[in-house]
Amino acid sequence: MRNMTKRIQKIGSGDESGRAPDIPAPGVGKRGESGYVGYLLRQAGATQRLRMERALDDLGVTPPQFVVLTMLAAYPGVSGADLARLAALTPQTVSVIVANLTRNALIERRPHPVHGRIQQIEVTQAGQGLLKQCRARVRKLETQMLEGFSADEEQVIRRWLAALAREDGAV
Repeated sequence: MRNMTKRIQKIGSGDESGRAPDIPAPGVGKRGESGYVGYLLRQAGATQRLRMERALDDLGVTPPQFVVLTMLAAYPGVSGADLARLAALTPQTVSVIVANLTRNALIERRPHPVHGRIQQIEVTQAGQGLLKQCRARVRKLETQMLEGFSADEEQVIRRWLAALAREDGAV
């Protein structure tokens, strides 16, 4: 048992001096151009989400709430299940978000005209006003993110990302 503990300690100790290994900054080494594309997408997504959190914080809106409001504005009257698919969130997460947005009078639910058990969800006027403020801030972030790309290059990026999302019907 002692030998196993020593091996584990040695494996986790970095180099021979016992120092932890240097962790490269984002954009360097495997966190940069030589890294796996999937990891780079995840890293970029996490960074963009953090930027969105900061940009929307004083409005009291989280990135998932922004996505839900955006999808509801684009596809009014969708059900909760459809909204979860559109927003790429779990039904449970959407349920919590919908409850919070409803409580704050930003969205409203109404029964489906044919299927009484299905609730259709729409953005209220107050929700539209808040969404307009959020969009302006997110648009600014996206402009910064796409700085240095031509309109044609931006379209290539958008087509590529949309194609990745469609692959195998994952989203």
